[in-house]
Amino acid sequence: MSDQNQHEDLPKVIEELEEKCKELPDNVIAHHHLALVYLKAGRADDAIKKLERCLEIDPSSMAALVNLGAIYFEQGDLDKAMEVNEQALKILPSSAQSHANIGLIWQQRGDAKKAITSYTEAVRNDPKLVTGWINLATAHIMNGTFDKALQAAREATKLEPDFPMAQNNLAVALYYKKDFKAAKNAAEKAKELGFQVDPRFFEAIAQEL
Repeated sequence: MSDQNQHEDLPKVIEELEEKCKELPDNVIAHHHLALVYLKAGRADDAIKKLERCLEIDPSSMAALVNLGAIYFEQGDLDKAMEVNEQALKILPSSAQSHANIGLIWQQRGDAKKAITSYTEAVRNDPKLVTGWINLATAHIMNGTFDKALQAAREATKLEPDFPMAQNNLAVALYYKKDFKAAKNAAEKAKELGFQVDPRFFEAIAQEL
């Protein structure tokens, strides 16, 4: 089914799910499913209400907490996003995604060191979390710890060589490590993969070659 058809079907899907939630008022899965469809339809406030209902039914619902935190983050409410993700970690301290989400919040607040701590914990709990490695590289670049940025960027590209941002982070880390030829190669690959590499970055590399 095309995205257009799916979009056209959303009101019908929402109507059916709302009826199901009335029939099963204490069913977490039904409310969570409706929340996700609300979100897809651009109804973030309704999605929040449904996710909050999920947590009333089951305060330990990690899926509801993760999605609720993500919505608050997208809305720019970093305090609520932090609160929800910290709540998730009380339930599941090993949640790599929750640690990574908290890292994003610290990064958004401009605190690279705290972001590094959270991302490091994320990849410790899930070494295959490629976005955790990507964001860890970004935080280390922000922090000026370029050896560790390069290490994290290489881990990300090892896991997913065709991840555009991973290649871009690798290029930036290599640049700061003064490996300009390798930086150019990584930047070109990032661009080929669709990343909007700043033309000034290529100019800076060219001046060093």
